[in-house]
Amino acid sequence: MSRKLALLAAVAMLSLAAPVAAGNKLIPAGQRIAVAKSAMTVQPGTEWNKLSERPGRNAETWTQDGDELNDLSFYGGIESGRPLFREVDKKNKPLPKVSATMLITDIPVLLENSYRIARDASSMAIDTIAPIEFAGNKGVRFTYTFSKQNETLQRRGEARGAVVGGKLYLVTYEAPSLYYYDRSAAAARAVVDSVRF
Repeated sequence: MSRKLALLAAVAMLSLAAPVAAGNKLIPAGQRIAVAKSAMTVQPGTEWNKLSERPGRNAETWTQDGDELNDLSFYGGIESGRPLFREVDKKNKPLPKVSATMLITDIPVLLENSYRIARDASSMAIDTIAPIEFAGNKGVRFTYTFSKQNETLQRRGEARGAVVGGKLYLVTYEAPSLYYYDRSAAAARAVVDSVRF
């Protein structure tokens, strides 16, 4: 009898977990698709998995090896007055907001301040910043490193973004510094190189 109960419990647990995994979606290589509920499109050269959980209203995250192992995140058409992420504690820890008049040098600062609140980054540094052309617009490319609260694991990231028509378009790639960052960096850069509006 206890064996049947254990089997039923295992089946029940699997059925509860199924909807979460079912929300993830395979992104095939070679097809141009719209991302982050926006006018931004990309064409991945390799397969990725789109995670069901969205970091924000006009955002989505892809991975190759799993959430937190290598994350390629898209923030598409974030309007002035809106944050990158969902608010955690709007009253006590409000997130910084996008501004239609942001300079490209304000984009790394926005990401850093957002990570400190929404991602609970205990330390974060913007390592390099350079102006670039981003999908035909004046943009910025920057690299960064950060660690989360109560973690010794250091993560590396790189991002490209621009303010187009008063809205922020940003793509970030990040992974643990050891192994995972280098493992998918080329595939992530190829996706970012393909960004079009």
